[in-house]
Amino acid sequence: MTKHQKRLSVPKSWPVERKTETFTVKAGAGPHGESGVPLLIILRDVLGYVDNRKEARYALNQNNVVINGEPVSTEERPVGMFDIVAFTERDEYYRVFPDEGGRLTLTPMDEESAQSKLGKIEGKQHVPGGDVQLTLHDGQTLLVDEDSDYSVGDSLIVANDDGEIVAHFVYEEGALATAVAGQHAGRIGEITNIEVTASSAPNNVQLSSFDDETAFETIEEYIVIIDENFIDDDEEGSE
Repeated sequence: MTKHQKRLSVPKSWPVERKTETFTVKAGAGPHGESGVPLLIILRDVLGYVDNRKEARYALNQNNVVINGEPVSTEERPVGMFDIVAFTERDEYYRVFPDEGGRLTLTPMDEESAQSKLGKIEGKQHVPGGDVQLTLHDGQTLLVDEDSDYSVGDSLIVANDDGEIVAHFVYEEGALATAVAGQHAGRIGEITNIEVTASSAPNNVQLSSFDDETAFETIEEYIVIIDENFIDDDEEGSE
């Protein structure tokens, strides 16, 4: 199996230049599906911490690169939306977040905030034993009590060390949210209306913009509920 990916065909979320060279590294198996960005691209193309695959492998062998609390050993490991990427030797911590063009970017954060990550609930089903299994946007699964009030579309803050749910944000009017894809990717606003369609067409969501007076609208699939910490992180990253 080839270890290369043509740049012209990579997902729009990948932070790579498409016309400078023909190929780039191919993402390995892991979370985020086809949208996951290989860690090598983060290390080489985004941060400039390494110049090539050999240097990346050496850096990873030092166990100083950690994603969601786990040291990473392969440069092809997929990195995706809301992952927490830590460089322990440098004391640097980042949240992966889409910018206004839909590309994944790194937003600086503090060490305490980096101990947990946000996940959007995309699946919910009963499993043997009476529990309910939640599936998050990156493929992570969580078992919760049957009477828990978590719903598809809600967001959770999950601790990296033990997988415990530390916060719950409900998908509803009045909630703070961000668009993660589409023409409004990266914009943050308060949900003012959720328009449920009677057909198979996606539901529409209207939001009042956080940073200006321009309202915007997108489909439900592109909406992720967040909290005020994301606004603080965004302001820090723009300084």
